[in-house]
Amino acid sequence: MNGFCVAPFVEGCGTGAGLIIAIGVQNAFVLKQGILKNYVLVSVVICAFVDAFLISVGVGGFGAILTTNTLLLMLARWGGAAFLLYYGFRSFRAVFKAESLKIEAPRERPNLKLTIGMALALSLLNPHVYLDTVVLLGSIGAQFPGPERLFFALGAMAASFVWFFTLGFGARYLTPLFQKPISWKILDFLIGCTMWAIALTLLLWTQECGCH
Repeated sequence: MNGFCVAPFVEGCGTGAGLIIAIGVQNAFVLKQGILKNYVLVSVVICAFVDAFLISVGVGGFGAILTTNTLLLMLARWGGAAFLLYYGFRSFRAVFKAESLKIEAPRERPNLKLTIGMALALSLLNPHVYLDTVVLLGSIGAQFPGPERLFFALGAMAASFVWFFTLGFGARYLTPLFQKPISWKILDFLIGCTMWAIALTLLLWTQECGCH
């Protein structure tokens, strides 16, 4: 029967959710945008569509090609680590800026151009995104026959859209908590730790690869 394939769609949803719903650079960015109520729709749409595109690329077969290209992997890891270290530094610096701890002005809110650039950079310059979407989801999706593979990809994409929209627009309910300056300090500190921890894993991964 050529209808909706439930099993691969559900597996795609479950696998995609398991990889996406974790503390990471995209989630931290969307969460902060949602709390600030700053171009939330733009942020979640960019992150979700980039994920959807990369999932389609991975399930379409590019995941296997990427894992065999050592130079491409090395460039992605070093470039991603450098960007994450810089973004983490910005978050740590924000901890010590008293004027940036209020939800209303004068808390600095990125303009539309900067928001789009940051969302794209955090989505495309983060090797973990490629690992999750292109490599992992791509390799799992490749195990399904053609028609079922499509529904697996659609399931993973659906999980990404639901998560980012929930995170972005649900964050506003945390606004009362973030009226307290200490809450912003903790959030910025945790975001900085997350960025640097991921960057460190990428650098260690690169060194390990260089030793073999």
